[in-house]
Amino acid sequence: MSLVDFSKITKLISDNKHRAKHRQELFKEVMLMVLARVTRADSNVETVELETVQKVLKEELGQDISVAEIRTASSSEVFETQSLESYLSTASRKLDERERMLILASLQKVIRSDEIIRSFELDFFDRVALALRATPSEIAGLVAD
Repeated sequence: MSLVDFSKITKLISDNKHRAKHRQELFKEVMLMVLARVTRADSNVETVELETVQKVLKEELGQDISVAEIRTASSSEVFETQSLESYLSTASRKLDERERMLILASLQKVIRSDEIIRSFELDFFDRVALALRATPSEIAGLVAD
């Protein structure tokens, strides 16, 4: 193989493009997983919570997800093999500060949507924040300029 065909550099660039796309898809899946799952945190699934998840996914990700799909995602079989925290802990290594902050801010919106914050929801938020390895400033939504 000739050095001047730059095959290694070309492969590196194409791999980086693939990785960036994969990372973006991972972020979207994590966001859906967390927001869908919080609707079941207190075993009291409110319509307003599902609608808020739907609205946040549209606003933040540009994704149109039906309420039925959100319900399905909230009780996915994926949670039968591993805990949410385990999935998030693994995924957090690939998420950047902005993505973690957006997940937590979106999670707050869903928790507050029915105007009643229950202890199960607070516990869920805390477990997500810990699993994402979020810093106190990230949890507060503070980021350096």
